[in-house]
Amino acid sequence: MPRQPFRPAAAVPRRRIALLTVAALFLSAPTAWTTEAKAEDAARIGCVPPGVWADGTGTAVEPVPLLRRIAEAPVVLLGEQHDKPDHHRWQLHTLAGLHALNPDLAVGMEMLPRRLQPVLDRWVAGELTESEFLKQTDWRSVWGFDPQFYLPILQFARLHRLPVVALNVERSLVSRTARNGWAAIPEADREGVGTPALPTEAYRNRLTETLAAHDHSEARAAAPDDAPNKAAQRFIEAQGVWDRAMAEKIAETRRATGRSVIGILGEGHVAQRDGVPHQLADLGIRDAVVLLPWDADRDCDDLDGRIADAVFGLGPAREDAEPQRPKLGVQLDPGPEGITVGAVGDGSVAAAAGLRTGDRILVAAGTPVRAPADLVAVIRRQAPGTWLPLTIRRDGAEQELVAKFPTEKTGTP
Repeated sequence: MPRQPFRPAAAVPRRRIALLTVAALFLSAPTAWTTEAKAEDAARIGCVPPGVWADGTGTAVEPVPLLRRIAEAPVVLLGEQHDKPDHHRWQLHTLAGLHALNPDLAVGMEMLPRRLQPVLDRWVAGELTESEFLKQTDWRSVWGFDPQFYLPILQFARLHRLPVVALNVERSLVSRTARNGWAAIPEADREGVGTPALPTEAYRNRLTETLAAHDHSEARAAAPDDAPNKAAQRFIEAQGVWDRAMAEKIAETRRATGRSVIGILGEGHVAQRDGVPHQLADLGIRDAVVLLPWDADRDCDDLDGRIADAVFGLGPAREDAEPQRPKLGVQLDPGPEGITVGAVGDGSVAAAAGLRTGDRILVAAGTPVRAPADLVAVIRRQAPGTWLPLTIRRDGAEQELVAKFPTEKTGTP
């Protein structure tokens, strides 16, 4: 389908003008804020005030001209931290704003592997209920993060009949690459993924630091005679395959439909224009746009001018006044070798139990943990005041920890 060129405001029908107005309202800062108020709020809350768009250095930019430029890009990548609800709300709002300016969009999602594309097609066609969609995608096992984070985006796509594309490959392909290297994967098992472009030095360094912070004894056990840098090389190769797979589906969708592709995927795949943007450039799409939500407590030094083309300020995260589910208090990072602890909340159940960033969670209450959904399911079964035994791997050795939940349930896993 050919893309329709963006028409200037004078030529836009009244209905489209209304849409543009709505987009401007929810994508710009409140008009009652003064410059002084914004500066004061930035000092109190963070480097990018809530409701403000800024460039990669943190300098505020006017939202409407920014979004008009972005809406005509061939690819727009909306990064996220998977377990943060406000990140997904921002993705939906940004998607809606871009759609008001350019209705010829497709939505690509990291959350599902290519084999589930027929299910996505039936969803967009209106043939499935939410429960049927979640069952047919086996969402809890395949992705694991709360489907309520993503269903509003999927509903928006269905309402507007926007193609939704499964960008990912099977987790097993990435894991095999991490264990054995890409060259050891037979062509027939590669799910059509081509050889990734070599990563930038900055990306290699960042991934090496990530590997150093996370236990990778499984990779060493799979190849005990290899030098340590061999395990690092395979980890980097696995990430490259992951990035390449998603970039190829984005590029294929762009070529086949002519639509601007809006990618919903983890920040680690897009930040600094490494990962997926780097692979897209190798595939001929050099002008992909990277957008990120900016949490109130995020380090301002990260705004180095390269982190993203633009960022959107978020306010402090707020917990529900009457939370319904127990909370361990960790950020879970799925990766080629399972799930690891990405961060531990201050004063959380996890902190009291002695969990640390980089721990790999192997077993919870006797249940093997291979994906976030496994741990989430166990935690949701915990009654107030109960104890949860955990088996973790830290620094190459297994350890037993016990997490004690308070008598009152708090938050979500």
